[in-house]
Amino acid sequence: MRLGAGVLFVVLSNYFNVLSPQLMRFIINYVDNALSFTNNAAVNDKGGYDILVSKVIHWIDRERSVGQVVIIASVVILLLALLRSFFMFLMRQTVIVMSRHIEYDQKNEVYSKYQELDSMFFKRHNIGDLMNRIAEDVSRVRIFTGPAIMYIVNLVSVIALSIFFMLKSSRELTFYVLLPLPALAIIIYFVNSTIHKKSERIQEALSDLTTNAQESYSGIRVIKSFVQERAMLSFFKSNTEKYRQSAVSLAKTEAIYFPAINLLIGISTLFTIMIGGLYYINNEHNISLGTIVEFIVYVNMLTFPVSAIGLTASMIQRAAASQKRLNEFLEIEPEVKDSSAAREVKLEGKVDFNNVTFTYPDTGIVALKNFDLHIRKGEKIAITGRTGSGKSTIAQLLLRMYNVQQGSIELDDIPLKDIQLSSLRTQVSYVPQDVFLFSDTVENNIRFGIPNAKREAVTEAAVIAGVDKEIEGFSNGYDTMIGERGVTLSGGQKQRISIARALIKDPSLIIFDDCLSAVDAKTEIEIMGRLNQFLADKTAIIITHRVFSLLNFDRITVLEEGSIAEQGTHAQLMQIEGGLYAKLYRQQQGSTVSNE
Repeated sequence: MRLGAGVLFVVLSNYFNVLSPQLMRFIINYVDNALSFTNNAAVNDKGGYDILVSKVIHWIDRERSVGQVVIIASVVILLLALLRSFFMFLMRQTVIVMSRHIEYDQKNEVYSKYQELDSMFFKRHNIGDLMNRIAEDVSRVRIFTGPAIMYIVNLVSVIALSIFFMLKSSRELTFYVLLPLPALAIIIYFVNSTIHKKSERIQEALSDLTTNAQESYSGIRVIKSFVQERAMLSFFKSNTEKYRQSAVSLAKTEAIYFPAINLLIGISTLFTIMIGGLYYINNEHNISLGTIVEFIVYVNMLTFPVSAIGLTASMIQRAAASQKRLNEFLEIEPEVKDSSAAREVKLEGKVDFNNVTFTYPDTGIVALKNFDLHIRKGEKIAITGRTGSGKSTIAQLLLRMYNVQQGSIELDDIPLKDIQLSSLRTQVSYVPQDVFLFSDTVENNIRFGIPNAKREAVTEAAVIAGVDKEIEGFSNGYDTMIGERGVTLSGGQKQRISIARALIKDPSLIIFDDCLSAVDAKTEIEIMGRLNQFLADKTAIIITHRVFSLLNFDRITVLEEGSIAEQGTHAQLMQIEGGLYAKLYRQQQGSTVSNE
């Protein structure tokens, strides 16, 4: 609707604009005739006018003095200019506003698509590139749907109306005025493909630049601790130079393009004055002084629309390149998604891994091999083992961040793929190994999974996680703003806030993935004591390198190269001579004693 109205306003704006030269022709011819400057018969010609201009001329030319006719015609030209400006205002209020709505919808669409895509997608693509596509690429598409469309309609309407009235006024002079246009069309044809290729290279270079900057800002502490500021600056300069060369190359192409267009417009003006002047002097082809002035105004009127062909072509090419990059993501189908049979399920906490084998697609690393694990409702299971034995993969598969390749996983005897993703992840709490906190208040970080949770629930979760006293000691308590990724907090504080965020959901199944590695022994004892009470009726899977003797585990599972090497209670596993668990436990106890 806005587009249709915008197109109408563009046409009306240009319609009133092209009427002014016709009135100018009438005035100049009228004055020429009245003052008897020449005896050219074309001076008295009143043909070739628009019907509206003809009526205005008929109304003006009623036994008035020359001065009165000039004044009235000037006022009419001013009114036409005001009408043009009014419709131009309406044009921008419709077309440009429409483009902003499209930008809003497209950004939401891209962001929504990002949210749908699975974990593997984000491992394969740089964050900087994703940011560049949702910001820079969407912005360039908006420029096409707004200014570019406006310029295209403006271009077509101005050229069509101008040429129409020029032909009505003088076919011979119109031919010479439009003679340079074929050359212009050839230039546009050859340059557009070059602009398109260079625009794609610019966007790729900008993505690399954004990724480089984003990684540098996020890892600034690592950069400083290893004294790599100069190395990173050199790397950034290299990416900047690549972007600069691409941008300068495009600018050079446009620098040749736009002056060439202006030169062709200038040649048209020259033809108008030279050939029109000769016709006027020789009293040929019904050319008057007013006709020459009219054509000069038309040519100047065509200057911006024709010169904007290059600008518009550049906008279109850049938008096409950007839309192509956006479509690459929008057309991706996530590997992990709800099946047609997926449904909402009320989970109670029973978990079954049935002969599960999983290999990471990009690396080819076999994380789990013929893995069988059966957990009854309310059981507390510890999963331990060496680094790379497949512990964290169990959590990722349970949350369905990846699909199982062989075997099956069932929750409450329901295949995992038959449970809606939102239903599954709402009812399962997960404390990741790599803690992530948002740039928000402590309270909002804790209640992230339950946005409407009250302060009392937030406080209770913080108390169980053993971080309540420290939060109260912050400058603004629970309203204290956390820096990006929790940079203002210690590692232990971040881990405990992450635990509180999982506990506030009060889930039936909770997964802890090595989430107490950054806390001291005393704090660990406090947290584990509270967790014993909180987890009394819940199913809990604790993935860890450390052995927690304070938590009453129903079973401890020891992994080795993706398979279960040992399984049993703490007492049972300690009795296995040369067992992995007993070895890990003794090493941990020895380390604890030596540290003391």
